[in-house]
Amino acid sequence: MYTLYYMEGSCSLATLSVLNEIGVEDVRIIDKEKVAEYKSINPVGAVPALDDGSTVWREGAALIIYLLDKHESNMLPENGDARQSAIENIMFANATMHPAYGRLFFLNQAVEDDQVKLDSMAKATNMINDLWKAVEKELQNKVYLGGSEPSAADFMLAVYSRWGEMFPVDIVIPPKAKEMIASIISRPSFIKALDMEKTEL
Repeated sequence: MYTLYYMEGSCSLATLSVLNEIGVEDVRIIDKEKVAEYKSINPVGAVPALDDGSTVWREGAALIIYLLDKHESNMLPENGDARQSAIENIMFANATMHPAYGRLFFLNQAVEDDQVKLDSMAKATNMINDLWKAVEKELQNKVYLGGSEPSAADFMLAVYSRWGEMFPVDIVIPPKAKEMIASIISRPSFIKALDMEKTEL
């Protein structure tokens, strides 16, 4: 059994969706806010964290790569350029797009002056919009970043795309990227993950 520590709507949603997508049924999820000493599980306090029965693994991108390797999923080819491309896309989502959205959360919490906050968020939003343009370029001749079938990076980006709704910003997601996101969030694996978070199975 896997135990996944999560926070509703956070990046852990991507890990849970990937677990569902690859057909892993034996998963228990626990809201980190209900764990009194969560930092004993993950010292930095972040989600996701995954207990596989013998080891607790941390960091969302690393977890996803671990799971896709362990369960031999087509979302992560075994070798060659296709594998490197899949990892590159995962890293783009995790290390480039995720921090770009993270700036909005930081500014919302750290900046007290309303006008300064709005101006700073506008600049952060411009950076996010540029990143979505890069995604759009990658999707010109394919449905998903992985090609004709969803990749882990698509799930990650779909989760992050939902965060813009929390802020007074105008994030522009181009047509192909928007179609990819719509396809991902309508998949049974994603819908199941959302339901699991609400019921904490």
